[in-house]
Amino acid sequence: MSAPDSGVDPGLPVMTWERFRQLVEVLGGEAGIETCQGFEDACRRLAGILSREPVGQIIGFGERLAEALYRLDQAAFGTLPVLGTEAAVGAPFPQSDDGFLYSRAGVVAAGRQAYEGVFDRPERFAPYTALRCEELLYVHEEVFEQVTGTEWDRLTRYDYETCSNADGWPDLRK
Repeated sequence: MSAPDSGVDPGLPVMTWERFRQLVEVLGGEAGIETCQGFEDACRRLAGILSREPVGQIIGFGERLAEALYRLDQAAFGTLPVLGTEAAVGAPFPQSDDGFLYSRAGVVAAGRQAYEGVFDRPERFAPYTALRCEELLYVHEEVFEQVTGTEWDRLTRYDYETCSNADGWPDLRK
């Protein structure tokens, strides 16, 4: 009897979740909540560490990040209004597609406990709706280009754009 198919391309660089989490810890957990500059500095620290990893691990970081963002791509989080913002008529202000992606990056940057905690209690995602942690999306790409001298032209296994996780948005299924 053969082992079940993991669905992972055997040629795809792998980074363990544990190593991914260790690298994310460099961001300082709540980086980005207080100031954008602090988060940018944290991303530079992460890039410095990631640049010393083998190229396969840089790619693997991008794969793990994409998977983490994909898992957060759910209606329970994406339909939450932006915290502290109201539309002109006083109604809650919805997240944009890009805003929701940057908020998901903020949850990942906040670390393992915050990341895992939102799945059991979606309301814990709410504080991240006001964050814009876009810089995290590009760290591995910039490091890859720095280390290899070539442009990042890869597609990750998981598409993390808003509404790409069909299981997370069941009402959007046809």
